[in-house]
Amino acid sequence: MIRFGHLDIDFDERVLRPRAWTARQSEWAAELSAGLPDGPMLELCSGAGQIGLLAASMTSRRLVCVDANPVACAFTRANAERAGLADLVEVRHGSMEHALDPDERFCLVIADPPWVPTAQVERYPEDPRTAIDGGADGMLVAEACLDTIDRHLSPDGSAVLQLGTAAQAARLREMVGDLRVQEIRDSPGEGVLVHLARAAESSMSGDPSGYRRAEGKVG
Repeated sequence: MIRFGHLDIDFDERVLRPRAWTARQSEWAAELSAGLPDGPMLELCSGAGQIGLLAASMTSRRLVCVDANPVACAFTRANAERAGLADLVEVRHGSMEHALDPDERFCLVIADPPWVPTAQVERYPEDPRTAIDGGADGMLVAEACLDTIDRHLSPDGSAVLQLGTAAQAARLREMVGDLRVQEIRDSPGEGVLVHLARAAESSMSGDPSGYRRAEGKVG
């Protein structure tokens, strides 16, 4: 068990060990939540559930967690119960393509896909390969998350996607389609967080690139 924010999160070697820095993803999601209408959150590639559960604890929004690993889903359910969030949390075991109904919409989406390039996974022997292997360029599962976000994000919603590097974040900008990159936050040596929204909703005056650069962020 590990302390994650103010929650106690249980896990074992069959799921990805929670990284303390990823609590920033929960915090950013909670920050964005304050400006969104009522509605549920969605967490993709939820693992032991720590990122979504921490966000749910800060927002009191209903949360749907999706993961293809049944062990991860069991840990998420147990962790939600331990945190007193079981009434808010629904855990679904399955692929992103099949775990959600076509007409389901979420005003806030959190995604933490595997983003380690296949050739580099041996650098992390303590982590389950399926939890970190993101394909040749580390973007394979991230692209599936992006497609799911595009299909299920409410018109006025926001998403926070985790990646590994600034280069991957730059690649993401070429893949967003009807979504828009609002902001990128880089934690050097740890990972990158990307805020996405519907393109029609984004009006960034003076910055045609679609995201603002700020001190401490990519750029």
